[in-house]
Amino acid sequence: MTTPPERDAGAAGRAAPAGDAAPPALAVDGARVVSDLRELARLTADERGAQRVAWSERWASAREWLVRELAPLPVTIERDEAGNLWAELTTPARPGAPVIALGSHLDSVPDGGWLDGALGVVAALEILRAAARSGWDHATLRLVDWADEEGARFGHSLLGSSAATGLLDVEAAALLRDRDGVALPDALAAHGVTLADAPAARARLLDLDALLELHIEQGPVLEESGAPLAAPSGAVAIARLRLVFDGRAGHAGTTPMALRADAGLAAARAALAARRLAVEAGGLATSGALRLEPGIATAVAGHAELLLDLRHERDDALAALGDAIAAAVAEIAAEEHVAARIAPVWSSPAVAFDPPLVAAAREAAIAANRSAGAPALVSGALHDAVAVARSGVPTAMMFVRSVGGISHNPAEDSSERDLELAVGAFAATIERAARR
Repeated sequence: MTTPPERDAGAAGRAAPAGDAAPPALAVDGARVVSDLRELARLTADERGAQRVAWSERWASAREWLVRELAPLPVTIERDEAGNLWAELTTPARPGAPVIALGSHLDSVPDGGWLDGALGVVAALEILRAAARSGWDHATLRLVDWADEEGARFGHSLLGSSAATGLLDVEAAALLRDRDGVALPDALAAHGVTLADAPAARARLLDLDALLELHIEQGPVLEESGAPLAAPSGAVAIARLRLVFDGRAGHAGTTPMALRADAGLAAARAALAARRLAVEAGGLATSGALRLEPGIATAVAGHAELLLDLRHERDDALAALGDAIAAAVAEIAAEEHVAARIAPVWSSPAVAFDPPLVAAAREAAIAANRSAGAPALVSGALHDAVAVARSGVPTAMMFVRSVGGISHNPAEDSSERDLELAVGAFAATIERAARR
């Protein structure tokens, strides 16, 4: 089984408090968070990495572990209609205190890392422990473990948070199938969730004053800057497209090159064109999946489907990139003597997080980072916080440095010192948010 490497904290252990600053009201134990994350990895990973794909047995076992850890606390634990898990501290808050949700997601991609999503949930667990220990009453705190953030099995990212924020197209989701042909409604039903009822989860957000999410960066910006922590100002715009090419299947040995209508070659050229155009536009293009028919070495492909993911910080620039790719695809199709069409799969506009909450998170990050500051950045990855922000709930995130910028990979890692620093800074962000 793949488990995160044990590291000697030594000099890279917890940072000492600055000057004579008073101890935080939420006195969290960052080392316990790291220990909990290792235990979760031990329970739900194998030799290839994390295997907590949503709606699977190991994902359910991760949730069972979380419920066991929550059980000693004064909390109410409930699952909403979309399968999201909520735990609210029942200790009374001060009159007029805000309601703040904290969390992320326990589900992972196949063969994933030990921190993606899980860090935010386990850190929220520790925040609840600290609040219960100290009797902190400046906010009503709710932990949330969003269901199926990754979309690894059915291709719909942010499923649980989309349902809770009114962004889920239930009819379209009902048509989704996994690679084995299992329908999404059936997979959810096996875990006690009825897809048609999922939008009723919206009720859980109606009284929220804020949502805060701690997450690994999943990229190289913080490592290159030398800063352990940062608060992203928002998230990029995303468009997923399916490029479909129909040509003419033919024998690989008897069909002359000049007479081919090669759908596979057209798809390959489209992937290269998308990369070139994305670089020119300052965006990103990823050709994540390619399917050829008949899909054998001895036949020219008569049919090809290319799944394309496009990202940019600006909505208008992303739209222009999509138009440029469409023009390139039309030109390639004509040159390769194939028919081509582009079908939208899913999209998410650029999102700005709540400026006062971002400022609170950035202040906490700068205080923790000391002389390293906190670089300005925009999240290039999707997070449940993006869906919540789109719904109008004030939202912010805090990122912790990723080693090598690697994620969705068993090699995903962050130093113990950075993780402990992040948990403390996240607690400070919550305190700042409650005061504001």
